[in-house]
Amino acid sequence: MTPKKILLLNLLLLLNASLIEAQSTLQYSPGTEPSNSFPKPRIACGPWIQAAGETEFTVVWETNVPCISWVEVAPDDGTNFYATERPKYYESRYGRRPVSTLHHVRIKDLQGGTRYRYRVFQQALLLDEGNKRMIFGEAYGNDFNFTKIEFKTKTLDPSRSESRFTMVNDIHGEDSLFRRLTKDVVKEKIDFVIFNGDMLSQIESTQQIVDGYMKSASELFSPFIPIFAVRGNHEHRGSASYDYMRWFPTSTNEPYYTFRDGPAFYIAMDCGEDKPDNDIRYYGLSLTDQVREEQAEWLKQVVASDEFKSAPVKIVILHIPPYSKGTQWHGMREINRLFMPILNSAGIDLMLSGHLHSHHYLEKGTTDNNFPILINSNKTRLDAIIDKERINLKIVDADGKIVHNYLIKND
Repeated sequence: MTPKKILLLNLLLLLNASLIEAQSTLQYSPGTEPSNSFPKPRIACGPWIQAAGETEFTVVWETNVPCISWVEVAPDDGTNFYATERPKYYESRYGRRPVSTLHHVRIKDLQGGTRYRYRVFQQALLLDEGNKRMIFGEAYGNDFNFTKIEFKTKTLDPSRSESRFTMVNDIHGEDSLFRRLTKDVVKEKIDFVIFNGDMLSQIESTQQIVDGYMKSASELFSPFIPIFAVRGNHEHRGSASYDYMRWFPTSTNEPYYTFRDGPAFYIAMDCGEDKPDNDIRYYGLSLTDQVREEQAEWLKQVVASDEFKSAPVKIVILHIPPYSKGTQWHGMREINRLFMPILNSAGIDLMLSGHLHSHHYLEKGTTDNNFPILINSNKTRLDAIIDKERINLKIVDADGKIVHNYLIKND
């Protein structure tokens, strides 16, 4: 072959490689293919507000395809959202923006007790060739507007006169019941919602969280009203139980934490499993005795803190109560051994529990308790209004009927 032919062949090969490269780029360039060539990123579930504090909150949502994401925020001051460029907040995982279907964006440096508007955005990953090349699609966003919210944490403005919330527990994935209990949450003008454990019977996949209650929560209230979730014993079970904290992040990055709303300081605790860790049904995976031991040391620090001591009202949220009509199981006995001595000497005003699937109100001294304990059933919700002098509790069934009322005067 002559040098001229060799040169011509090399040129043809180079041209062919360039055409292949161009076609590859064209294939993954947004807008160059029919609109159905690539999946349009959309919100599959959410958003919902987690880890709300005086100056921050975290927005969590799930998308239908892997995306990068961000949130834009504006004060609810009457201006158009597009009146000016709004600050963008990105999820950062060790200095890199993650590509995921579950998104957590922490919004910081906000004003306490202030309403904000926010938009969530996502861009789908179309091509991933590692360091060689990554191609993302167009950005899609959704608008959400807080209706009645103040962001809460341990140091929330103590001048707030009231704290209002709704609590549900032991739903066990019965979504229709969950909807009936929470359908009017926004109308009640509450500050937050408590999920007090056993919202599922086990977590075998995160889709169970969506189908069991979070899809409904997203439709009814969660884009606007913060959720404070604690684990029950059933959240410890299942192949996807490890993902629970990704769906419900906390201010401490642990399943136990505190927050302050108005006059009330809340201690959200993790009850652990109800049976010994070596029970055959846990397959050698359970270490909740260790978690309770560690949590007891954390609890000692909490009740010794100035933030706790300065609060006029002190509330504990704990799925398994330190009480049973029959003989106590292991988890309940450990709660009595580890937690109750600390709480009994800390001036607690009320404990909120579930677990028993029946309603009980325990006055002080019923079960070696120095504070009242409200155990909510699995068929009702609890509505609470708390000020410095009293705690008003209302138990409401799925038909909206008030079935119990309690007035607790703070000591």
